[in-house]
This record gives sequence, C-alpha cells and structure tokens, in this order.
Amino acid sequence: MEHLLNNRVKQIEISGIRKFFNMVSEYQNVISLTIGQPDFYTPEHVKVAGKNAIDQNFTTYTHNAGYPELRKAAAQFLKAKYNLSYNFETEVITTVGASQAIDIAFRTILTEGSEVILPGPVYPGYEPLIRLCGATPVFVDTTKNGFRLTAELLEEKITEKTRCIVLPYPSNPTGVTLSAAELIEIASLVKGKDIFILSDEIYSELVFEGEHSSIAKFIPEQTIVINGLSKSHSMTGWRIGFLFASEYLTKHMLKVHQYNVSCVSSISQKAAYEALTNGIDDSNRMKEEYRKRRDYVYNRLVNMKLDVVKPNGAFYLFPSISQFGKSSFDFAMTLVKEAGVAFVPGSAFSDMGEGYVRLSYAYSLETLEEALDRLEGYLSIKQ
Repeated sequence: MEHLLNNRVKQIEISGIRKFFNMVSEYQNVISLTIGQPDFYTPEHVKVAGKNAIDQNFTTYTHNAGYPELRKAAAQFLKAKYNLSYNFETEVITTVGASQAIDIAFRTILTEGSEVILPGPVYPGYEPLIRLCGATPVFVDTTKNGFRLTAELLEEKITEKTRCIVLPYPSNPTGVTLSAAELIEIASLVKGKDIFILSDEIYSELVFEGEHSSIAKFIPEQTIVINGLSKSHSMTGWRIGFLFASEYLTKHMLKVHQYNVSCVSSISQKAAYEALTNGIDDSNRMKEEYRKRRDYVYNRLVNMKLDVVKPNGAFYLFPSISQFGKSSFDFAMTLVKEAGVAFVPGSAFSDMGEGYVRLSYAYSLETLEEALDRLEGYLSIKQ
C-alpha cells in the first residue's frame, strides 16, 4: 500500500550525513569525524537541575511555549549576549531542539509554490522541510565567495515567489560567519519586502574571533531567530531549542507547535533554565578548546596542501578535494577503506558541496591527530 503514502514524504531522503555515518559504522578500526556531536558532557550543574526536576515532580505539561521562567531566561540570554530584545510572554517559543523550531517556522510562513533561498553548501535539514511545505528551495552558490552569502549574490535570486531567506551562520558545514556589515547589507536589500529571514544561530556561542552578529538587530520584524542549547551547552539529547520572533508570527507558530508536540519535556526545560542562568557562560571553556582544535586541524590540512577556508565558528572544516579527480562520495569511501578515516562527502550539503568533504573537530586532540596522520599518510602516497 506504499502507493497511498504522501508523495512529498516519499521523495525526501534521510540526511546524507546520517546515511554516510551508518555506512561507515560497518567498517572496523575507522576513526569517524562525521557527526557534529560535542564531545563534552552536559555541565554537571545542569544535569543536577534535571535530576532535581524529577525528584520534585516537575513532570507535568508546561505552557505550550515553555514555562514562563525559562522563556524569560532565554530572552535575557539573547539580550545579554547579542543585544536582541524579545518579550518572553509573547515572542519566545521553547521547541524540541532547533530542528523543530525550523519546522514550525517553515510550516507557518511557506505556502504552495513559494521559494526559499539558501546558501550552498548548506546543512541538509532545511530542504526536506521546505519541500514538505510545497515550497521550492533555491540555492545560491557561495563556493567562489569564501562560502559567504552576500546581498549581491542574493539579489540575483530574489523573485516575486521568494518568501524566505535562510541565514545559517555560523555555518554547518563550513564554519564561516557573517560580519555585522554583511548582515546590514542583506537587511537593506530585503527590508520592507514580503520576505522573511530565518536566522539559524544554533552555533552562535561558538564564534572564535569577534562577536556573533544577528540580522535580527537590523530587521527584527522580518526575522525569525532559531537557537538552542545543543551546541553551546552540549545538550543534544535534551532536545532544547528556541524560536524568537515578533508576536504577529509567534502567535501562529505556537498553534503549529501546540498541535505538533504540545510542549517540550518539562525535565529538559528545568535543565535548560539552569543552563541559561547559572550556566550562561558555560560555553566559554568548550569554545576555547574548539579554537585550539580548529587551529591544529586547519594547519595540518594546509600543510597537506589542501585548499580550505579557515572557519570562524562552529566545529567544522570543509576542505576541497577536487584535485583528486573523484566525486566527494567516492573520495570519502576510499578514505574509509584505505586510510581508516571518515569524513562526510560534501555532496551531502547540496550540489554545491560536491568536490569537498566535511570533517568535524568536535573530538579530542588525540583523536584528531590520529585521524589526520592517517589522512596525511594516504595523501602522501597519492600525491
């Protein structure tokens, strides 16, 4: 009876990242740098807060948008960190990770036939959600621009059907960030147009040089900010995300959210409150360690004569492998089989990712050293 299923669901696929990770898991003695999973544990005081929530029987439904104290803490966090102002009572929704926040945003603002502009290469989680809404993803090739989506590149792609622009910075898979000046130019281009900005800022606390900037500072009424605690506080399994937007948007998004999940786990919400208050700077220690790893991995790749953009955020590098004359998938599989090291094929991040591989440095320096030794050994034979 498969022919009866929703055709849009049948046409989307499992993420290329996960498909490759699952494929690699079948091989023995392979060092995998494929998953964007922080290798730090959730901070101890945050775990205690979760345990206390259970012991204190904080185990019932909360407000659909999240319990008020948490939403207030989330709004205060954005104000303190990025000078963004949101009314916690009406402009903040607590979600099941950033992924669900993106889903309810798209399902609220997109209609049949509308277009969404994305920078390519890009995290593969957006396109399927866009297509499930009956909308069309439109990719902008950023590979000749240091992976930066600029107002000039955007202007070429905007049409009457454009309903949303996705700004996923710091970027997965490239680690690239946008400056305030670049965001101001984009804001000037779309201000007053019938275009929303979905600003996915899940890596905002992992910016190495300078400060993270949000386009919401410049066009707040058109911007939907997505954030969460998975990367900043190493809380991927707690599934805590946040959506921030003007009330005219959130009052409708909340309806989608309510019918979708009712509310986020009450236990996770209590842990999130602790993270956003007493743990407001917990990410600093992790960030410094990621910075060291970034510098180490970047320098190793450059010494191997690989063309790679130095990232300013997140925990990924995206080196070019075009010189080897193989597709990114074939190159990645060859590395698995012949070098015992796994990176994600760039093709998992749209067609613009072809000719690259993504490696995550959310692993110990010892693991990274061994993985890069294996890569270098393989390349020394091939070059």
